[in-house]
Amino acid sequence: MSTSEDETFELAQNLARSFQGKEVVLLTGELGAGKTIFAKGIAAGLGLMDVNQVCSPTFTLVNIYQAKCPVFHIDLYRLEKDSEIDDLGWEDYLEQGVVIVEWAEKLKMEMDAIRISFEVLSDEARKITID
Repeated sequence: MSTSEDETFELAQNLARSFQGKEVVLLTGELGAGKTIFAKGIAAGLGLMDVNQVCSPTFTLVNIYQAKCPVFHIDLYRLEKDSEIDDLGWEDYLEQGVVIVEWAEKLKMEMDAIRISFEVLSDEARKITID
């Protein structure tokens, strides 16, 4: 449970400190649930100095940040068809660094990943489940 953006950020930051540098993190949840704040926390936990550069890549689809390992931040929100997701070529980033996928519920393929779901409980409270 998180009751603020700061708590969500810190949870992600602490989780990422144990990463080896090739993890896949799949984020699911409704709009405004905290997925991008979580991505910022992961980047911070991986040593990214300026987390303000982390923003949802809704229009660019992929943002790349240089931390102690590359961080590939992917947003599938605008993609509707499986073929659009396949054409993105995001699988090329696997094993190249940490891959964070927002709106991962749109992925149809199975993979070994850290799955994090966000449920909005109130304006500030979120239930965050990590599998």
